[in-house]
Amino acid sequence: MSRTKRVAVTSPQTRLARSRRLERGRWRMPRLRAPEAERAAVLYRIQRRRGIPALVAMFVLVLGLPVLFSLAPSLDSVRLWGIPLSWLLIAVLPYPVLAGLSWWQLRRAEKTEDDR
Repeated sequence: MSRTKRVAVTSPQTRLARSRRLERGRWRMPRLRAPEAERAAVLYRIQRRRGIPALVAMFVLVLGLPVLFSLAPSLDSVRLWGIPLSWLLIAVLPYPVLAGLSWWQLRRAEKTEDDR
């Protein structure tokens, strides 16, 4: 009966991370040339500034729901398909809104990169 040798299959990134750990001093982050570094810095600042509305919208959604429920406790008595509306708003509403918000922000970031 012949036995085959077992081989561990890992991601190339895993092998790279392990080799970096073993050879700490050798690997360095590649440096950008001056024009590329300036462009990257400008893009970073613009995208950071353009990300603020998406971040504010996320916080308004996540923190606004509990405020809404405290201001309108009657939402607990409203039922849709036998489930309190407040539960549906907490369990269902945030996910598609956050997915749409992330899609919107991604498109804005890509547009910024294409324009520059």
